Amino acid sequence: MADQERSQNLNPNPNPEAERREKNKLPNFLLSVRLKYVKLGYHYLISNAMYLVLLPLLAIASAHLSTLTIQDLVQLWSHLKFNLVSVTLCSSLMVFLGTLYFMSRPRKVYLLDFACYKPEPERTCTREVFMDRSTNIGCFSEENLAFQKKILERSGLGQKTYFPEALLRVPPNPCMAEARKEAEMVMFGAIDELLAKTGVKAKDIGILVVNCSLFNPTPSLSAMIVNHYKLRGNILSYNLGGMGCSAGLISIDLAKQLLQVNPNSYALVVSMENITLNWYFGNDRSMLVSNCLFRMGGAAILVTNRSSDRRRSKYQLIHTVRTHKGADDKCYNCVFQREDDNKKIGVSLSKDLMAVAGEALKTNITTLGPLVLPMSEQLLFFATLVARKVFQMKIKPYIPDFKLAFEHFCIHAGGRAVLDELEKNLELSEWHMEPSRMTLYRFGNTSSSSLWYELAYSEAKGRIRKGDRTWQIAFGSGFKCNSAVWLALRTINPAKEKSPWIGEIDEYPVQVPKIAPVVASS
Repeated sequence: MADQERSQNLNPNPNPEAERREKNKLPNFLLSVRLKYVKLGYHYLISNAMYLVLLPLLAIASAHLSTLTIQDLVQLWSHLKFNLVSVTLCSSLMVFLGTLYFMSRPRKVYLLDFACYKPEPERTCTREVFMDRSTNIGCFSEENLAFQKKILERSGLGQKTYFPEALLRVPPNPCMAEARKEAEMVMFGAIDELLAKTGVKAKDIGILVVNCSLFNPTPSLSAMIVNHYKLRGNILSYNLGGMGCSAGLISIDLAKQLLQVNPNSYALVVSMENITLNWYFGNDRSMLVSNCLFRMGGAAILVTNRSSDRRRSKYQLIHTVRTHKGADDKCYNCVFQREDDNKKIGVSLSKDLMAVAGEALKTNITTLGPLVLPMSEQLLFFATLVARKVFQMKIKPYIPDFKLAFEHFCIHAGGRAVLDELEKNLELSEWHMEPSRMTLYRFGNTSSSSLWYELAYSEAKGRIRKGDRTWQIAFGSGFKCNSAVWLALRTINPAKEKSPWIGEIDEYPVQVPKIAPVVASS
């Protein structure tokens, strides 16, 4: 604060536009890393891989046994045959070690397949249609109509995104019945395609996790799915609400935890957002940004712990890392659903959003690093970190190269400004950012399901090879930042895949002009 005051005194006429642009940038979070989050990453590494400690012991024992001759084995058998104590101790030790190994080893979780919902062409919402509907509503001022137009032009969204029927009507008809209709269309459309792709029967699903942040009717969305597909009565169903755009990976993590204690199970994860009842009809600019970015979409994912399904699964879940910054008031309030001065409900985006997102990303990435980075990168990073933090040496911090840990990046397509900053901070190429940018351009911000449209893009482009690692990272209200790491179990043939990009993947990538983003200020 003192440094800011001194800079303002030295510059009596600061440029407010430059200040707003600076606030809209992510901080270079890799240049300032807290040691406690590095330690947390290593704690995860050790706690999640304790069973690996047994592997060196087994290797030593195997190496020793390989040196024994037939005569040694005969002599050992003769000794044990007449020594009950030795036999009992050896048998008990072998049983104990075997039990410890199998009990401490986490079950492997596989992604059998996933499906993304693609609305009908009648739901297409071009920029012109969006502005036409916004103008005809008659509740937005001329200044805010111009503001929304600028947001659309600079958002990175294209001309083929989708809106629910209720909001495309003239006049719009946002009501509970239309919201349920949108939810059923998205969820059932994605699930139907997923069940057809996998051949799994609905009765075989033992776990159901549904996440939708802003629409939580009674009965719940998970109950809606149970009723429609007549799922079995003992299904473990969960409905996550109010958790923002990062809830998709929270659902994956929850499914993973449930699969650890429920053997031979299928878990269905459904990620979506509902727009019909969450359109903002006021003139608070901090709430108008959401209107311009969010679009209709959803995804269904089927994960399992059945070892027999490994052969036909696409991916194996390697890591999930969750970061929650809600203890800080600034983080908690940066994305907030509230009423404006005229009692109109909307989701307000704070001016501190980019700084908060940067802090959450920094924490999550720092924790994830020890789990995924090659040892050479970890040693360089850790050595420079200790030198700077412990010995107070003035040396340039080492920025790990995450491209050595992952072949593919699926970054939540929340908006072009965040994608631009992440590309710069993580030193990613345009090729790495292409799935996120093209998903934002083609489908808009579909909230928690955007990561799956991005993974579908990489598959449709024929990029996924056996052994490739994919990093999914998303952030949302609360404030939360979550990561998932997937290992490709086979090469994906795009010709055999049904995806939302089918029939049009050759049109991408397209060049999206890089224009300075608009800052929402009331």
